[in-house]
Amino acid sequence: MSFTVFPAVDISGGRCVRLLQGRFGTETVYSDDPTEVAVGFSRAGARWLHIVDLDGAKTGERINRELVLKVIRAASCPVQAGGGLRTLDDVEEVLAAGANRAVLGTIALEDPDEMARACKRYGERIAVSLDARGGELASHGWTVGTGVPVLDAVKSFEAAGVARFIYTDVSRDGTMTGPDIKGLLRLKEATELPVVASGGIASLDDLKQVARLFSEGISGAIVGRAFYENKFDVKDANLAADAASNGRDEEPLIER
Repeated sequence: MSFTVFPAVDISGGRCVRLLQGRFGTETVYSDDPTEVAVGFSRAGARWLHIVDLDGAKTGERINRELVLKVIRAASCPVQAGGGLRTLDDVEEVLAAGANRAVLGTIALEDPDEMARACKRYGERIAVSLDARGGELASHGWTVGTGVPVLDAVKSFEAAGVARFIYTDVSRDGTMTGPDIKGLLRLKEATELPVVASGGIASLDDLKQVARLFSEGISGAIVGRAFYENKFDVKDANLAADAASNGRDEEPLIER
């Protein structure tokens, strides 16, 4: 097992976009063809992709359903997919289309029994998003505050059989202001499950900061805007993350 860099393919209105701090209405459109973007990342050497239907996450209606399934099928590397997966049937559909992992969010809070059924059936292929705003979980595509402390939710999700977590500091997402190292460390004190970090990565140095936590259980990082704005490419990201996660990078950890 190695540290994994996940290029993000976020879909809204049929286009590949990035939000700023999870706020709808702040979209930057990077491509009208998410399938082409996903294939490009695959060809560039991506080991996994992170695909999200932002509209589905917000409304529960999988407006981009067919497009998401098309992107999954087109990718030549493993894919984790989420956004609007509210039922076991939704989970089954994305996995049957070829996704290697389904990412659940709102369902984990609103229908824990259905989430537990998905975990029981698919085990290692189920991840849960921990979308944090001010230390509390947000749902419905980051638009609804739940009042549930992130660390309190972790144990109940573990008990349901979730295999891993994806942790996003929503206030940093799309800002390229650096990863939430302190939040990641607090989360790892609360769980032994693998955690994928998301939000704020702007440079290879930021990526290395996260990758150095590999021995602590941080198994990967999702990168979005930095790739789209050519701050670095997939090949360099993989090389930097490999070096840092394997201890070949001696720079000290900087807590932001």
